[in-house]
Amino acid sequence: MREGLGLLVFLLCLSVVICSHASVPVERTHLRQLSHHRHREKGKEGQVLHRSKRGWVWNQFFVIEEYTGPDPVLVGRLHSDVDSGEGKIKYILSGEGAGTIFVIDDKTGNIHATKTLDREERAQYTLTAQAVARDTNKPLEPPSEFIVKVQDINDNPPEFLHGPYHAMVSEMSNVGTSVMQVTASDADDPTYGNSARLVYSILEGQPYFSVEPHTGIIRTALPNMDREAKEEYNVVIQAKDMGGHMGGLSGTTKVTITLTDVNDNPPKFPQSVYAMSVSEASVPGEEVGRIKAKDPDMGENGLISYRVLEGDGAEVFEVTTDSQTQEGVLKLKKHVDFETKRAYSLKVEASNLILDPRFLSWGPFKDTAMVKITVEDADEPPLFTSLGYIFEVQENSPANTVVGRVHAKDTDAANSPIRYTIDQHTNLDRLFKINLNEGIIQTTKPLDREAMAWHNISIIASEARAVDPRQEAKVHVAIKVLDINDNPPEFAAQYEAFVCENAKYGKLIHTISAMDKDETANGPRFLFELAQEVANNPNFTVRDNRDSTAGIYVRREGGFSRQKQDLYLLPIEINDNGSPPLSSTNTLTIRVCGCDSEGTLQSCNVEPYILPAGLSTGALIAILACIVILLLIVVLFVALRRQKKEPLIVFEEEDVRENIITYDDEGGGEEDTEAFDIATLQNPDGANGFLPRKDIKPEQQYPARPGLRPAPNSVDVDDFIKTRISEADYDPTAPPYDSIQIYGYEGRGSIAGSLSSLESATTDSDLDYDYLQSWGPRFKKLADLYGSKDTADNDDS
Repeated sequence: MREGLGLLVFLLCLSVVICSHASVPVERTHLRQLSHHRHREKGKEGQVLHRSKRGWVWNQFFVIEEYTGPDPVLVGRLHSDVDSGEGKIKYILSGEGAGTIFVIDDKTGNIHATKTLDREERAQYTLTAQAVARDTNKPLEPPSEFIVKVQDINDNPPEFLHGPYHAMVSEMSNVGTSVMQVTASDADDPTYGNSARLVYSILEGQPYFSVEPHTGIIRTALPNMDREAKEEYNVVIQAKDMGGHMGGLSGTTKVTITLTDVNDNPPKFPQSVYAMSVSEASVPGEEVGRIKAKDPDMGENGLISYRVLEGDGAEVFEVTTDSQTQEGVLKLKKHVDFETKRAYSLKVEASNLILDPRFLSWGPFKDTAMVKITVEDADEPPLFTSLGYIFEVQENSPANTVVGRVHAKDTDAANSPIRYTIDQHTNLDRLFKINLNEGIIQTTKPLDREAMAWHNISIIASEARAVDPRQEAKVHVAIKVLDINDNPPEFAAQYEAFVCENAKYGKLIHTISAMDKDETANGPRFLFELAQEVANNPNFTVRDNRDSTAGIYVRREGGFSRQKQDLYLLPIEINDNGSPPLSSTNTLTIRVCGCDSEGTLQSCNVEPYILPAGLSTGALIAILACIVILLLIVVLFVALRRQKKEPLIVFEEEDVRENIITYDDEGGGEEDTEAFDIATLQNPDGANGFLPRKDIKPEQQYPARPGLRPAPNSVDVDDFIKTRISEADYDPTAPPYDSIQIYGYEGRGSIAGSLSSLESATTDSDLDYDYLQSWGPRFKKLADLYGSKDTADNDDS
């Protein structure tokens, strides 16, 4: 480069303005001059120094958004004064969008936008430009930074970002009452033109609502809007840019406005008179009917309260409010009777619980209606003339004694006859009965007051021609059994008195009292005296204390002796105060006891006088030793007798306990009936009668036992033995201990062979008895008898 050549950079900015509804852009050129002024200064040694200074001001280009032309948009041009036009200078562009959105012609320095730009996506781009030598890429100038701004056009309509909207306003609100505010947004540049200047208007919802153009506040436009007439309104709001002028873009939203309720309507009965009926059988608290006043208001504004204002049924009926249905519920407060009063009337009021003071001038928020109630006849159970009965009857009265009478009547118009019965659950002992038609209660047996003083029964009354057998009445009857003097007095306890041997004449030894099962009127005061047969008893006497007690006193002089008599029985007669009086004789047991000098009981047992007083210790030890020696001798004697197996008492040689009859003749088998006399077997006591007992001396002679006659030979032994056992059990001459009677007759008709070992021993037998060894310990003896013989024979051979 030539010395002193300054760098001049010209930047031409071309903006294309697209006219409305035209596709041909108009170019606008912005020229910026960048120059370097040379300043020459003389330095030391005559040198000339050069300092370059920028002489241009530029920092931004503009390009319109949404350009849709066929050619790229020329943004601007870079030019350096060192560029001689020979193509030695190369222009370089870097930064945001360089090479993709923005491209530069490296020879001419022209910058073009190759894509359509959207300001709403990105409003500006920052780029860096530099001129370098084409052959060496050596920078000829330092890099310069600039901004490309995207110029806005009105390409975005307003939008309601939070729609659709829901709002509420009270009914009957004044005109101009604020409902809500809606706000729209516009993505266009609010700082450039009118693209983002919005104006609001209402498209639907007139004449009820209006909207402020610049704020978007929705307000009521009509007075006295009634929720009961129309509750919900649909309003459409429009927002338009360009200040609302023609050509501007617009957006809409829907606003749903609901009128909230206020208490502006009083309750109203749909009819002025209501008719109802109630059965006389209904019980208090039972529902009679319902009435309802209509109130078009909602929620708490529609809450209704009911009350009875007046009427002849105000004391018989009541009305409450059903909180779920807002109905007035009429209920029975007292019993009604068809025969007494057949119709009632009530005046009922319905009023709002919550009032709005703004609407009080509209009139009273209440209404009234008449309710007429008719009483219906019902088949009622009989009614007793009394809630309960108490009767009295004397004890021991004979059966069929009248106790009392109950009476019930039919309250219905039919006045049916009544039947009376006793609830048998209350008359388990069947002590009472009742006349079915008259209701007269009688006893079935005498009653004992001392067993049960009160009886409680239930009487049931029912109509004789009742349609419903369950219609019955029940009444309680208490029967008191009156007392008569039928129980004599007796000792209050089992008394036992004690008297000292040295008791003196007139000494009190015991106090007695009496009791009577009868009531007090037939009991105390009790009178005590000795029985007539011992009225002059020399030992004791009775003194009545006149307070239903008596004292037993000693009448004998000189004391008592236990050795002569240690027990006395004193009969005492007790009389009660009944009418007529009853008496009984009770025996008092008096024991004679030894006492000390002060009269304290020592012992009541009989003591012998043979023991001298003051025995020495040695004498007592000697006596005890003798007793022990005697006991040892007796024990030793008993032991020796048991060892010799001799009886303790020696009888005669023949004893009935050893009355065992032994037969040595075995006989010839079961079928042999000729070898011995069966009559002897059947009568072992002999032909001369029975053998007398030899262990005792009989007090009297007993006749021969009946039935001890010989039985014919054809009698079975089993029946014979049973007969003998029965005779032995009931024989008064039989010994008082067990005896053994042995009968060797085997009986007739047995299919078993003979088990005689004698016959086996005298005959030659080839039987083998070795199998007995395997029969176990029980047959060991038998196995030894037979098996050992065979073994011995084998050894001898």
